[in-house]
Formats: sequence, structure tokens, C-alpha cells
Amino acid sequence: MRPLLLLPAALLLFGACQQSACTSETATTGGAKAAPATNATPQGKTYGAAVTRAGAQPLSALPTLLGTQDSAQVKLVGTANEVCQAKGCWMTMKLADGRDMRVKFKDYAFFVPKDISGKTIVINGWAHRETVPVADLQHYAKDAGKSAAEIAAITEPQQQLNFEADGVLVQE
Repeated sequence: MRPLLLLPAALLLFGACQQSACTSETATTGGAKAAPATNATPQGKTYGAAVTRAGAQPLSALPTLLGTQDSAQVKLVGTANEVCQAKGCWMTMKLADGRDMRVKFKDYAFFVPKDISGKTIVINGWAHRETVPVADLQHYAKDAGKSAAEIAAITEPQQQLNFEADGVLVQE
């Protein structure tokens, strides 16, 4: 009889611990969904889904991997260029033709550190072509710390190659 009474108490305690961890994480992030590194290995730190360098293609291979498709699931390795200085909710990588590819994070579920510019990263997810509206372009410019004049100069939507990452590995 006693073991049967202990089981509900243990379940309540377990549930309370899990709720407490969730609440304290939300409190420390101000309610945002910023996720700490989910895995630290000799390769680096991962954010979002676990990612390794195995099978990653160089960013310069993206045009070939994408071909004429509008989107493709790929794993790429390259250098982080610019990172959102407001939260770390997006970053850019320079493509071989000099244009920026914006990397956003699936479901806004995690962010990356704001100080990873210049570091080698591995991203896993979907590369896709899209037309980015003026309002979004201006928002990104504001997040990047551009001047009011630079933001106001953005008046046309842009066709861009962008990326939705489900995981990011920041290499040490």
C-alpha cells in the first residue's frame, strides 16, 4: 500500500521540478524563446537541433545544391558575417557572389550569441529563394544598427536567397 502512495507524490514532485525549470528559464530570458547552447562538444556549441560538421557542404556549393529549385534542405559550413544585435535572432553569411544570405531560426525557437561574427558555423535546414518586403528589410537594417538615413533609403523589395535553420553549430 505504501509504494502506491509514494508514486503519486513522486510524480507531483517531478512535475513541480519541470515546471520550476521552465518558469525560471522564461524569467531569465524575459519570456523570449532564446535557447542556451544545447550541446557543447570539442567541435563547438550547438543552438537549436543538434548539428555536427559531418556531411556539411561549403557555402560556395549552395548554388549547385539548389540548382533551379526554389528551396532545398541542406547542411552548410561557412562564416557568420553579421548578427542581429537586438537578440541574436538572425545572422547573415556572405555568398560567393558577395550578396548576403539571411539565416533565421525555425519557429523563432532559438537565438545565437550576438558576438559570433567571423566564426565558422554549420547550419542545417532549408535554403530558399524569396522576395523580402521593404518593411522586413528596414526592420533588419534597424536590428543591425544602421542609421535612419540608411533605413529610409530602403524603398524596394529584394529577391534574396535565405535560410531557415533548425540547428546551428558555432565552432570554437
